[in-house]
Amino acid sequence: MNSLYFSNSSVIGAIFVICTVAKQFTLGRNERLKSRKQIEQLFKEGKTFNTFPFRIFYTQTPVSLINNQSLTNLQFGAAVSTKNFKRATDRNRIKRLTREAWRIQKKELEVLLKTSDKQLNVFFIYTAKELPEYNFVYEKAGFVISKLIKIINENNSVGS
Repeated sequence: MNSLYFSNSSVIGAIFVICTVAKQFTLGRNERLKSRKQIEQLFKEGKTFNTFPFRIFYTQTPVSLINNQSLTNLQFGAAVSTKNFKRATDRNRIKRLTREAWRIQKKELEVLLKTSDKQLNVFFIYTAKELPEYNFVYEKAGFVISKLIKIINENNSVGS
């Protein structure tokens, strides 16, 4: 009769590895752009660019100017127009796809922000009129992240 035997150390090690991997790709409460003040400031003073099917708003600030509300260097939000998608289920699906694509690809941007001591608030607005496939959203979110990295690097070289 074969029995499975796990030592405590191997089980704890496996749990640690799973927890470490799981924490690497999170989009927690502190990483979401929820503050009405920050969102209003983002739309009022932020910069913007378009990458179909998204319109991206972003603000970049030095870490020294950050208030204690946000504990991370990168905050993200997403919205979908009620005008283009009448059903809430469609809007929620698009936001969910966008958040997932962002969550998986944001790591390189986070590392750059930590090394340059900056905070970035980013807001995606979905502007297309048809429901997207996940692969399309993933590709476009990756393009947006690479464009934001390029913008931060340009600002760092100008500031130096």
